[in-house]
Amino acid sequence: MLNQLLKREKNKLIIMGFCTLALGACMILQALFIVKIIDVIFLKKGSIDDISIDVIFLITSITGRVFFRSYIQHIGMRIGSHAKTFLRMNIMDKLTKHSIQQHIKKRTGKQVSYFLDTVDEVERYYSQYVPQLIQSLIIPVIILLVIFSEHWATGVILLITAPFIPVFMIIIGIKTGDKSKEQLNKMAAFSETFLDTLQGLISLKLFGRSAYQKEVIERSSMQFRDATMQVLKVAFSNSFALEFISMLSIGLVALEVSVRMVIIQDTSFTTGFMMLILAPEFFNKLKEFGTAFHSGKASKGAAKIIEDLLDEETISMNWGNDTLSKDHPPTLELKGAVFGYQNGFQSKPISIKISPYERVGIVGPTGGGKTTMLYVLAGLLPIKKGEYLVKGTSLTTYSEQSWFNQVSYIAQDAYLFSGTILDNILLGSQGQSEAEVIEAARAAGIEEWIRSLPQQFHTPIGEGGRGVSGGEKQRILIARAFLKKSQIILFDEPTSGMDLETERIVQNSLDKLSRIATVITVAHRLHTIQKADQVILLHQGEIRMSGTHRELLEKDHMYKEMVSIQRGNVPDA
Repeated sequence: MLNQLLKREKNKLIIMGFCTLALGACMILQALFIVKIIDVIFLKKGSIDDISIDVIFLITSITGRVFFRSYIQHIGMRIGSHAKTFLRMNIMDKLTKHSIQQHIKKRTGKQVSYFLDTVDEVERYYSQYVPQLIQSLIIPVIILLVIFSEHWATGVILLITAPFIPVFMIIIGIKTGDKSKEQLNKMAAFSETFLDTLQGLISLKLFGRSAYQKEVIERSSMQFRDATMQVLKVAFSNSFALEFISMLSIGLVALEVSVRMVIIQDTSFTTGFMMLILAPEFFNKLKEFGTAFHSGKASKGAAKIIEDLLDEETISMNWGNDTLSKDHPPTLELKGAVFGYQNGFQSKPISIKISPYERVGIVGPTGGGKTTMLYVLAGLLPIKKGEYLVKGTSLTTYSEQSWFNQVSYIAQDAYLFSGTILDNILLGSQGQSEAEVIEAARAAGIEEWIRSLPQQFHTPIGEGGRGVSGGEKQRILIARAFLKKSQIILFDEPTSGMDLETERIVQNSLDKLSRIATVITVAHRLHTIQKADQVILLHQGEIRMSGTHRELLEKDHMYKEMVSIQRGNVPDA
């Protein structure tokens, strides 16, 4: 994956290579003019005028060195930025294609860590490792060629000692990738634990479990700390070894040069001093690559995590390209459909037919598959066997956009985003005006409440609907459905937890929606679906009976018992 992303930036890599050649030339020229200036001033007792041109060339070479090095880093950061954008888009695309089943299994904090920490770690491969790799492949070779042309003995010492650095990097790098991957997994675990705690803080306090959860966070934090310290331990060991090898090698070069200059006297000051300047430059590039190599191995560990995510099998609908007309609600039909979750609920073969504008209620004991069946009807969960026909044609022959343009799904935990009431209603907009938003709010029975607020439609709402009651949240969601003008509307427990007045308002809204769309409702409060044209009683993953409310009441003892339990509070119609 890392190499595939690099191929997309081939032109930038070529520019980086030419800039590295220029950087190497500037480094050689800098060393040359430093030696020349010192030779003229201190040995030949020359004047400032004698070195004025050399000083200009020295300043130019230093400026060029700074410029080319900065530009190489700039190119690396741009490649890294493009890689981050590409990876985040691919991760988002992958997660978007996941089925409900896969989203339930993944914790939010872990998915957030993919986008942030893991992608940021991969970015270092392009912004640090690749630029340094190119420099370390080109510049040491340039320096070595210059050294051999001037003083072969120094070149031999460098050739003998330099291989110790890459050998040691390989040994250290084997551990670095695994340690880094472990660190990122611990970070992901810590993120998901912390986010879960924040989201459920009220429940924890109400049940007196906040102190215990602090201990859970502390344990997760300590595990992440230990993993981080292991990575740092490897990094510090790497730095120490590189410094030791390079210092020892430079010391050998200095000893050899000094012996030849002072004792043997076959080396000039200019040549010897040039070697003493270039040898540290040679090893500095190798040391910098050693540090970048550590980052590169860490990035490869992060890349492996992302690759595993992107290679994960996606359980989703295989949508076609046909367009579903929006003139009136389509007929929906399940024929021997089997659906469920891996290692979880599995239905029996189910066959039902829902006609246009029909009002359908789905009821049954907890765990019978009501919400799962609603996911299937919404096109959010693929069936494993059988057929799901829309207007007599398999759902999967239509395009995803064409289908979801016709569908509104309102769940108990449907999300309201941080923003204004207007923003949240407009989520279902396809170019409607503010006047149409107001009309949708009126149809949902929420306009009067909104008008009573100081900022009316521009009143801000917190994330997840914080700041509004459950009934108000549900009515905002219904207003969104009215605005979208959906042909198929699915509700999961639309009146759960509401007072009678709010429930009455929502029921009126449902009655209005049933005149313009097919309305399918999962309900625990059975009186909410008494007006349904068809009531489907699910039990243990199969249809026990279907018919009108009165038919089920007369013919099925389980349904009759469910109604009688609730009849104490709400009279039967």
